[in-house]
Amino acid sequence: MRAADQRLPFRGVSPSGTRGTPLHGAGSGGFRKRKHDNFPHGQRREEKENVNPPSALMTSFKSFQLELDTRHDKYERLVKLSRDITIESKRTIFLLHRFTSAPNGEEILSESEVKLDAVRRKIKQVAQELIGEDMYQFHRAISPGLQEYVEAVSFQYFIKTRSLISVEEINKQLTFTAEDREETTNMTSNSHDKQPHTWSLKVTPVDYLLGVADLTGELMRLCISSVGNGDIDTPFELSQFLRQIYDGFTFIGNTGPYEVSKKLYTLKQSLAKVENACYTLKVRGSEIPKHMLADVFSTKTELIDQEEGLP
Repeated sequence: MRAADQRLPFRGVSPSGTRGTPLHGAGSGGFRKRKHDNFPHGQRREEKENVNPPSALMTSFKSFQLELDTRHDKYERLVKLSRDITIESKRTIFLLHRFTSAPNGEEILSESEVKLDAVRRKIKQVAQELIGEDMYQFHRAISPGLQEYVEAVSFQYFIKTRSLISVEEINKQLTFTAEDREETTNMTSNSHDKQPHTWSLKVTPVDYLLGVADLTGELMRLCISSVGNGDIDTPFELSQFLRQIYDGFTFIGNTGPYEVSKKLYTLKQSLAKVENACYTLKVRGSEIPKHMLADVFSTKTELIDQEEGLP
């Protein structure tokens, strides 16, 4: 009985006072301590907290995280401003289409100038956001708004002067002056040493070309509405003007950006619709009453769109 008791050690308390696990095959009193028995509970918690101590590498990545979050927030703000610029520019274009049917066109032009001033105030906020930054890093966020602004400004300029506004004249209108010192304090830390009181946002050549390409669609609508109001001379002026723009775009060809070559097809369709209107006026103008010309042109425009597969 004693020999059996010695061969089968029981689970109990060791002489040192710690509970352990019996070792089979060992003599009496052989216990194996658990791993965590050698370390106090408080010491294990401190080691767990100090697994990833702050280092120079972690500090660098924290600064990178802060910089990226700041850049993403600025990008989102610019997207919202660009959306506001697009909406206000479209409203200006819709207002200018009433020029041919309004009894007093000067009121339409003055009201459109007020709306464009509101758009420029939005662009001023964009310019303030881009102080000390590379504009091309945020170009995709503001490009749709700038294109729509170019379309609205060039449409108003054509109604006034019957010519195309240049990119230099557009950029001249986008030079802003600080009204007070509070606006200059919003500049970035890169310009703390010398804070300018004037800044500008320049429209890139690509945005200018895309805006002019969109202008051709508005001129085509102006042509149809002019005929409906009994204006026979405007379609021929628009046809000549659109033909000059189309010739200028064909010189670019496939060497320009992808967006420019993509809009060239739409420009060609707008020119074809205006030329078709001029052909109808020249050949059948004496046969069709003036109040029915707009309906005839709209019907032919729908037929052209169906043939070309346009929506």
